Amino acid sequence: MSLSSTDLSSAKKQESIQVAQGPLTGFAPVTVGESGARLKVGVFGAGRWGSHLIRNFGAAARADVVAVADPHAPALERVGSLLEEAPLLTTDWRELLATPGLEAVVVATPAVTHYEVIEAALKQGLHVLAEKPLTLTPAECETLCWLADASDRQLMVDHTYLFHPAVSAGYRLIQSGALGQLRYGYASRTHLGPVRQDVDALWDLAIHDIAIFNYWLGLGPTMVQAQGQICLQPHLQTPLSPQGLADTVWAQLQYPFPSLQAGTAGLSVNLHFSWLNPDKQRKLVLVGDRGALIFDELAEDSLVLMRGRLEPEGQRIVPMDQTREVVEVPSQEPLKQMCEHFIDCALLNQVSPVSPGSMGRDLVTVLSGLSQSLNEDGQPVLLA
Repeated sequence: MSLSSTDLSSAKKQESIQVAQGPLTGFAPVTVGESGARLKVGVFGAGRWGSHLIRNFGAAARADVVAVADPHAPALERVGSLLEEAPLLTTDWRELLATPGLEAVVVATPAVTHYEVIEAALKQGLHVLAEKPLTLTPAECETLCWLADASDRQLMVDHTYLFHPAVSAGYRLIQSGALGQLRYGYASRTHLGPVRQDVDALWDLAIHDIAIFNYWLGLGPTMVQAQGQICLQPHLQTPLSPQGLADTVWAQLQYPFPSLQAGTAGLSVNLHFSWLNPDKQRKLVLVGDRGALIFDELAEDSLVLMRGRLEPEGQRIVPMDQTREVVEVPSQEPLKQMCEHFIDCALLNQVSPVSPGSMGRDLVTVLSGLSQSLNEDGQPVLLA
């Protein structure tokens, strides 16, 4: 007996899946540092995201925010409401680097400024947590990764989604073989704004979903393509976007044989990004021959496994064994988990097994390939 989508809805055949908890499966856990140790942290950037980082590091049990730098005085005036003890406040980022006892810095400034600030911090012997993307070129990323190794300091990138409990639970389900042979994936990240003036929608939005797919599949794409539309800001031309900043982008990633069950043609992932769409979406899906894993941030059930398969029935091919199973996800703040992880890595001087600088470099390489394809009207770009 087969179930149509209508039958499935009326039958309300729904189950709940419990996934074993613990650190991100596939990564070696970082041992918590000495209980009495506290990390002295400086933060570059007190804007929207910088304020969230200041709040989390200020609330952390093993960190002290000792300095904050931002070129805009009004942003600095708001810092006092985020912290119990007032840190050094300065509009000069170089003054922050001179803070006595400083051990680590958090870089939450526009990406175009990252290289200079991170390079200076690493040369001074400081651990660095950088907002994504690490920089705007793979060559700069490679230099910073080399410098971190040479100075024996930790360079980590804030890929917050890799600390999301739904993403971790999804990884474990995929590894269990619940989806069967993987077939394809897709994601959509759209809304009305916020519209950036320094990078296009590709660099602003794509890195989140690419990071999740790379994590779920256990590797990166080898070929990329992208096309886009430029409506609002054709006059804002940058080295990455010589024709103006794209508001909407469609991208395709081609992955080689994943470390799971995959077809001989590899696996294709299609992505849609826009800050020009009133239909707000934050949805990512991976499809196999036995089901689809759906991560939808805006849904009441953020992680769902839709099971089902197709079987021949006479001269037809019909759906079988369709169920909707809600995956139980613990209530955790991903940004808090990320900040605590960085504190551990810095106190122990141990490379992050989750989001090291090398991962940031690899994601920038993918974005650079997509930008090249976008500027070449969708021509495929092979990644080394």
